[in-house]
Amino acid sequence: MKLANLLVELQVEELPPKALKKLGESFAATLFERLQAQGLTTPDTQARGFASPRRLGLLLSAVRSQAAEQAQSQKLMPVSVGLDAQGQPSAALLKKLQALGADATTVAGLRQAPDGKAPALFYDRVVPGVYLAEGLQLALNEALARLPIPKLMGYQLHQGCALPGWSTVHFVRPAHSLVALHGEHVVAVQALGLTAGRSTVGHRFEASAPVLHISEADAYEHTLRTQGAVIPNFDQRSRDMVHQLQQAARSLGLRLALPAAALDDAHQEAALMQDELVQEVTALVERPKVLVCSFDAAFLAVPQECLILTMKANQKYFPLTDAQGRLANRFLVVSNIQPADASAIIEGNERVVRPRLADAQFFYDQDRKKPLESRVPQLAKVVYHNKLGTQGERVERVRALARAIGQQLGGDVLAKKADTAAKLAKADLLTDMVGEFPELQGIMGGYYARHDGLGEDIADAIEDHYKPRFAGDELPRNEVGLVVALADKLETLVGMFGIGNLPTGDKDPFALRRHALGVIRMLVEKDLPVNALRLIQLACSGTAIWPDGWRQTVGLGQSPFVPVSDAVESFFYDRLAGSLRDQGYSAQEVDAVLALKPQRLGEVPKRLAAARAFAALPEAAALAAANKRIGNILKKAQEVDAHVSEALLKEPVEQALYAALKATVPAANAQFEAGDYTDSLQTLAALRAPVDAFFEGVMVNADALDLRLNRQGLLKMLHQAMNRVADLSRLAT
Repeated sequence: MKLANLLVELQVEELPPKALKKLGESFAATLFERLQAQGLTTPDTQARGFASPRRLGLLLSAVRSQAAEQAQSQKLMPVSVGLDAQGQPSAALLKKLQALGADATTVAGLRQAPDGKAPALFYDRVVPGVYLAEGLQLALNEALARLPIPKLMGYQLHQGCALPGWSTVHFVRPAHSLVALHGEHVVAVQALGLTAGRSTVGHRFEASAPVLHISEADAYEHTLRTQGAVIPNFDQRSRDMVHQLQQAARSLGLRLALPAAALDDAHQEAALMQDELVQEVTALVERPKVLVCSFDAAFLAVPQECLILTMKANQKYFPLTDAQGRLANRFLVVSNIQPADASAIIEGNERVVRPRLADAQFFYDQDRKKPLESRVPQLAKVVYHNKLGTQGERVERVRALARAIGQQLGGDVLAKKADTAAKLAKADLLTDMVGEFPELQGIMGGYYARHDGLGEDIADAIEDHYKPRFAGDELPRNEVGLVVALADKLETLVGMFGIGNLPTGDKDPFALRRHALGVIRMLVEKDLPVNALRLIQLACSGTAIWPDGWRQTVGLGQSPFVPVSDAVESFFYDRLAGSLRDQGYSAQEVDAVLALKPQRLGEVPKRLAAARAFAALPEAAALAAANKRIGNILKKAQEVDAHVSEALLKEPVEQALYAALKATVPAANAQFEAGDYTDSLQTLAALRAPVDAFFEGVMVNADALDLRLNRQGLLKMLHQAMNRVADLSRLAT
């Protein structure tokens, strides 16, 4: 058995750039897993994957030429079935052995061992390990079959390939060569009609030779770098490109117009490598070369979001901003060739970007010729959803809801501003700029509202009403924006739930999870003084103008008696629970607080902090257990009134508990009403001793009805007092 490094490379035509990273990771991971499962790797085997525009590959260290032998023991059948009274093999046993490649001579070596109620025959043997060629062929077949290919294409193989005659092969792109080397030796495997060898190709224009010969597995990456002008490892190529981008930006006193560029130096490089544009450009080049270009400064009069988007989305360029985030008229391009004189490349890219920026300027100028309000009536002709009407009808629903929420939060003034912003929030959908770049919806509405003289609060609200658009996104900047954003998201949730368009598994085409989390974040982080259930009910009620198709749907799926508002509320609390667990709160803490369904969501963080502080107290475990016991007692009892007659308190321990409640609960309630949840629970911790003594010295369910009801009333008082912040029984282990 020989140990050597193993190289596998599949050379193809240009792979789809947005899928390249996943294709490379899948190819490498599956090959490694399947070789490992067959015993061809060692505990010390290390993997290095390769993915460039024209190749997928993997280098594995310490791979065996043949897997180790394996001892196998296989149960055949009960002894009574396999052997007759004289110990001779039955026909069934001989047939079974023949199927396993053995014969009658093996019978004497069969092992008899207990198996349940009766002894059985076992066939023990040593199986030779799989050879590398056979194991790699199986692994390669599975790796190709499991590739997350976005779309297959068919192409013809010519007669010189491994498959006879002309054959059609289906793969992501036509494959041209296969390399499989174990050390310096070629491994005899085939894939996609190709037979493995040691030849590959380098850069289309800059390789030192049309065909590169790989002498051994370890020489692969060095050969491609030095002779092929290719950096085959995706992450290394991305790191080199990011380093060049950073250096070029700093040399100009600017920074990349990417979110990760705002991070400190220690975290910036890693975050930039995860950026979507960086990964796409990495997948387009085999050896990156960053060049600095510029455009006419006159284009900076166009909103910078438009210019940045057209450069990134259409041209795959990297715009630059100054320290204040203002767009500069310089940008970076990543070239796939490295000529001595790059002026032609720079001039070509500057020439190409000019008409794109001119288009953006034209759209912007044309859009400003019509005020936003003039576009609103046209929304009545735009279908939003066949069961929910037009965008115009939707705008009216959002307006009604925004007025109601604004009235609660700020009275008539806020309600009026929210109504104006909600009326105009979707008008930019009909502009040329948003028609060309849908990602700018809301943003352009804000620019056009300022141009129309509507004021910053209305303009900001129009721009911000889609926020938060993603996890970690900022919230709307002002109250008007918060109100319209809440109304917009609640209308979407209630509308889609009403017609049964719910998220399923990992599918959420209407982003309802994101909308729910957005509402939650606004209510929690802004600590808005509104009731979450009341907001949902407002959205479901006649406050909004719902079409008949929606109103006919009184429930969801097969549960027609579940109101939409209840379903949306449950969805909210499920999303909130998941979000809190992601923030580091334990499942017990989250469960204890959300079991009470607090309607002022801004209080939830304080309640969680109080539950955590209470759980750390020495009295917590006993009180949580007692609380659970009290809950079970009250659940079994009929309706219990939280009333106590002192005359019926016969035992000293129940008298002591009642006295402790009278002494403790008023202070705890005052602290609760003041929002001091942690202090409230810590005040109640003093009840541990009288509670323990009560359960040790009193039979709650006494035979006498009056005593039993009185003691249950005492426990009801205790239960109500202790469960205002959280359901403490959920903290019991």
